Amino acid sequence: MTSKAIDKSAKSDRSAVARPAAGSKVASTLAPAANTTGPHKREATPVQHPVNSPVTKHAQLLQLLNRPEGASIEDMMQATEWQQHSVRGFLAGTVKKKMGLALTSSKAEGDVRRYRIASSQRRAFSATRRGS
Repeated sequence: MTSKAIDKSAKSDRSAVARPAAGSKVASTLAPAANTTGPHKREATPVQHPVNSPVTKHAQLLQLLNRPEGASIEDMMQATEWQQHSVRGFLAGTVKKKMGLALTSSKAEGDVRRYRIASSQRRAFSATRRGS
């Protein structure tokens, strides 16, 4: 095992220069604080709520999945500009696991696979989204 000697004198010199010793009464070079004891009134700024809040990518995908014909992976990729693995992760992780919605898929002969939220849960989901 090799050991390396550390020069502690250099470190202690720097720390002594950088800050005064504890308990020393050296005058501060900072300017004194301005008198802030007077009353200050803040004008209330009106809170502005956006008229059209931005639609999230999750909301876009859920809207596509709520359609009667559902949506293909390609449809969802175009709507969100996500890659295929991201769309599949959203379907498995968010829709099925976190939201607990039944996701059904169907594939007609010669057509692409289409995903949609099951019709019984679609009505329940859309009712909760409206605040009913």
